[in-house]
Amino acid sequence: MMPSQPIYLDHQATTPLAPEALQAMLPWLSGPESMGFANPHSMHRAGRAAAAAVEVAREQVAELLPKGGRVIFTSGATEALNQAIRTRDHGKIAYSAIEHSAVVNAAVASGAELHELPVSPSGLIDPEVPLPEGVGLVAVMQVNNEIGTIQPVERLAERAHEAGALFLCDAVQGAGKVAPPENADLIAITAHKLYGPKGIGALWVRDGVKIGPLIAGGGQESGLRSGTLSPALCAGFGAAAALAKARMDADFQHLSGLASAARAILSRWTVNGSETARWPGNLNLRLEGLNFPRLLSDCRDIAFSAGSACGSGTGAPSRVLSAIGLEAKEARNSIRLGFGRYTTLEEVETACRAIEAAAQAQGV
Repeated sequence: MMPSQPIYLDHQATTPLAPEALQAMLPWLSGPESMGFANPHSMHRAGRAAAAAVEVAREQVAELLPKGGRVIFTSGATEALNQAIRTRDHGKIAYSAIEHSAVVNAAVASGAELHELPVSPSGLIDPEVPLPEGVGLVAVMQVNNEIGTIQPVERLAERAHEAGALFLCDAVQGAGKVAPPENADLIAITAHKLYGPKGIGALWVRDGVKIGPLIAGGGQESGLRSGTLSPALCAGFGAAAALAKARMDADFQHLSGLASAARAILSRWTVNGSETARWPGNLNLRLEGLNFPRLLSDCRDIAFSAGSACGSGTGAPSRVLSAIGLEAKEARNSIRLGFGRYTTLEEVETACRAIEAAAQAQGV
């Protein structure tokens, strides 16, 4: 039986805007009477008020990240990762086989010598994996966006430092959900994966680490990110970050319960990746013989995916699922369910029963 209302289970692709984030944004989206629209880089009173809002948001975002660094606002994590990778000469770059394409393609664009670090069938990188001689940058994500595995980033950062390299962490799926990677030198995050607005992210840079500008222009963000900042987007990001920090434990417990309920209904499906070292809001499953396009059509009132939204429509099997050893057919038999803060138990149970019934109707 299909749900009577649409159910959203694609929280790795994006999250809904938290009401608190929306409320924080509204004053900076107002009309001429309040001058909330003012340019935060202007020196007049309205501009200074907007600049103050930006700095409050910067402090709120910084609370999700390690001490001893600075937050540079960007348009999102893709820009942040490109800035971290492409604005300095790292020498050799090593990254895990399940990194997001924003890391892989930025590394390719840098022109550096690249080394891919393998992962196990459980989707985890060995913290003692050999690093190439002369490596200058090691990039490993905190929580994988497709299979939800949580990587041993603290030990990997130590290994990078022992090798004389910097450690870059894509913390897009982990920020505001798990503790930050304390040993990292560079961290990329984005607002819309933690119930903030789209169009804004941040690069955290440890004190003493030098990076350069990716965009030429007016020299905003201390000369490191030119372009007029949006006080509204910054305020929404900051409010979402503050809420995520306050709700971290509660959100984890809520999502753990939802994941358990889903697994009870989809008990004959196989989990892709580790069943223990994972973020509970991500459940990547496969069922032999499943026709995913047909399943998606039959469950059109349920928003779920086959993997990364960035790779949808390519027709190629998931690079992440291939990296953990799945054959192309097995990868195409997989689905990703993403639960969130506002997902209810009833929604999960209704959706999973509908997915199971649709799969059985296929004869698998």
